[in-house]
Amino acid sequence: MTIEDVKAIIQGDETRTLEVKKTTGELKDGMRSACAFLNTAGGWLFFGIAPITLKILGQEVTDSTRREIAREVAKLEPLIDFPVEYIDVPDRPGCQVIALHLDAPSYWDAPYTYDNKPYMRIESTTVVMPRDIFEDRLMRSKTNLHKWEDQICEGITIADLEEQRIRGGVRLGVERGRMPESSLMESTESLVGKLKLTTDGGLKNAAAALFLRDTSQFPQFLLRMARFRGNDKTEFIDNQRAYGNFFTLLDAGMAFFFKHLSLSGKIVGFTREEKLEIPAEALREALTNALCHRQFHNTSSSVGIAIYDDRVEIENTGHLPDELTVETIKQSHHSFPQNPTFADVLFKTTFLENWGSGVGRMVDACREANLPEPEFNQNAAFVWVTFKRTTINAYNHTSSPYNHTTIQVHHTTSKEQAKNKRLKKFLMAIGENGANLKALMDDMDLRNRSSFVNTYITPNLAEGYIAMLYPESPNHPMQSYYLTNKGRELLERL
Repeated sequence: MTIEDVKAIIQGDETRTLEVKKTTGELKDGMRSACAFLNTAGGWLFFGIAPITLKILGQEVTDSTRREIAREVAKLEPLIDFPVEYIDVPDRPGCQVIALHLDAPSYWDAPYTYDNKPYMRIESTTVVMPRDIFEDRLMRSKTNLHKWEDQICEGITIADLEEQRIRGGVRLGVERGRMPESSLMESTESLVGKLKLTTDGGLKNAAAALFLRDTSQFPQFLLRMARFRGNDKTEFIDNQRAYGNFFTLLDAGMAFFFKHLSLSGKIVGFTREEKLEIPAEALREALTNALCHRQFHNTSSSVGIAIYDDRVEIENTGHLPDELTVETIKQSHHSFPQNPTFADVLFKTTFLENWGSGVGRMVDACREANLPEPEFNQNAAFVWVTFKRTTINAYNHTSSPYNHTTIQVHHTTSKEQAKNKRLKKFLMAIGENGANLKALMDDMDLRNRSSFVNTYITPNLAEGYIAMLYPESPNHPMQSYYLTNKGRELLERL
């Protein structure tokens, strides 16, 4: 962390997730706020900044200062390990700002105390947590002790996890301020520990569900996907199954949406924007929720995607939290994750929000696209969300499953033939399930990233042959590319 990072964080005034102190002479008061952050929404605590003017002063940090901080941190219970950073103040030699970053709690975490008292945050004020709230959260945490996700996963090690997925998620967490910048320099083993995916020296089942490379020992790590003809399950047009960790299943599900839902495009400035008939962000949020909040302990359970002529349904095994119903879930509500350890990792890596806002974002995305709001339902075994399709492209026995665009075929020169051959290889590399940039470059046996993007990615996005999984964030570390209907039609003709 640099002094510029500090300036960016403290812009404005103290908030629910920010507190500044002039010196560690206010250390005890600061640690009460640290405890409150741990019990509320996480946050930053700085020493060496004037509270009213927000002027960065720093202070002299001695061995005695560090020992005093360590002594007060030890008064937090349950015992917690978090980084304390010391940042030099450029125009004040010998002075440093002291920064502490506290993670937000998950729904099932035990409440923290400082010096035997619990604290919480109300707006920018730290207060003692009321007894009824403390007892409720303590009782809730005790019911979580034997959850499947927190049991040790026998037979797997750090080497069995997908390091690229872990580091990509951590990078997102740092960019959004949910993880400290120092995380970027830590070992994979250290990161897995800080994501609370280890227990008693072993990896938790949650680590396997999130990052395990070979998931063959877990039959429940399954995503069922089907495109039906008409509006019932009488006849399949496409029926697929994908096995893998959370990220593998999320990618497979989004690829299936891109394959079977209509995609439209328009030129904005110098780029072409592609949009699914149902907003990709709403589908991604719903699928993320289904994969996160499902029943993992049931080995016969799975998540399902069903696409009909008139609707899309995403279902998962389980039930809504007792605090919510299908009628109230669209109202403002707190987060009640069924798998809190799993959800906490997705929150820190920005794939999930922590305050029950996901449903609201789905509703808003559908409204902006002039679509009906998603509908929620449940029965004894499943919860499912339904998105209505207003632009219906029904299949028939003679039509292709894609919207065709007329492509003129001309006699080509040898140079054009070579170019078309390379283009065909590129589109085939993307395939039906999509691919990220690294996989595409490997398939094409090319090494120059900038040249590859300029030659293959940018022009094919502009022509509408491919689309991004995260169009709102082109440099997203989990970015993948998918064939559009126009791209599939081109591939058939090349």
